[in-house]
Amino acid sequence: MTVLDTIGRKLLFSLDPETAHGLSIAALRCGLPAGPRPPRDARLHVRLCGLDFPNPLGMAAGYDKNAEVPDGLLGLGFGFAEVGTVTPLAQPGNPRPRIFRLVEDDAVINRLGFNNEGHEAAERRLLARKGRGGIVGVNIGANKDSADRIADYERGVTRFAPLASYLTANISSPNTPGLRNMQAREQLAELLSQLVAARAAASARPPIFLKIAPDLVEAELEDIAAEVLASGIDGVIVSNTTISRPPLKSAALAGETGGLSGRVLFERSTTVLAKMRKLLGPGIAIVGVGGVDSAEAALEKIRAGADLVQLYTGMIFAGPSLPARILGGMVEALQAGAHASVRELRDSSLEEWAAKPL
Repeated sequence: MTVLDTIGRKLLFSLDPETAHGLSIAALRCGLPAGPRPPRDARLHVRLCGLDFPNPLGMAAGYDKNAEVPDGLLGLGFGFAEVGTVTPLAQPGNPRPRIFRLVEDDAVINRLGFNNEGHEAAERRLLARKGRGGIVGVNIGANKDSADRIADYERGVTRFAPLASYLTANISSPNTPGLRNMQAREQLAELLSQLVAARAAASARPPIFLKIAPDLVEAELEDIAAEVLASGIDGVIVSNTTISRPPLKSAALAGETGGLSGRVLFERSTTVLAKMRKLLGPGIAIVGVGGVDSAEAALEKIRAGADLVQLYTGMIFAGPSLPARILGGMVEALQAGAHASVRELRDSSLEEWAAKPL
């Protein structure tokens, strides 16, 4: 961590997590913080789903819920930024407190519940930045009290297809009751069919990704993979937060309800990633998320089968210079291994990770 990161962490950690988050969004909106210049290296370039990513490191959904600062995030060095989760109607989410820092574990538990300002606000902001360039994905979800959740996802596709570099259907948050049931095969088949139909009818046709949970068994992964392959969507994001509780040092907070993220999620999420790569084959895009807080963690996700990686919790603990430091470390590793492209590393540890039990 840089000195500025250390000072910033002390300041933000003196505040409750939601206040700190709001302050960080405000800082990015104002053009702060200034971090080290991220490397731009052709070896980090990834061509995927018709998009040219300057590097494979992205900001995951959940940070910029309302599409307020995608350009600020890109300015930190991220190769892409995913905004949302956005639901058709604004909703407040679950009661506070709903975010808990597990400092000893570099982890977070959240039960936010898709708190966001709704489609209209996000659309307005994305329209205002149209033409600026940069890869910005939109993560879409359903309202908690929706009578037809699949229709909510269709509305997301219709509204954001003209503005998004790609779309992500988030059906794996543990904080909206019943949402994860949409990963079951019959519901998933209907959802994916409707998403693809909505995209076909839209004025633009961005790639569609499906974000899945890490708390799945082998048979469930097999069903999801079969439906993804049959549907015509473009990729899978592995994974969301976990409702499981591996051994944690922050015992006082371990019992809080919600999704756990951070370093402790790396092993499980990477195992699920590799198993999905084996099931989907080499041609479907996979984005690896969960426990990425270093260059080595990012590279290991790629070795396990990911084309791209995302982070969020890692930056809470390591500060805004983290993207540049990860990218610098990736360049050094590629140079040391005489690799012409980061793509050369994909799947090099696939068998080892896919063999791990869930």
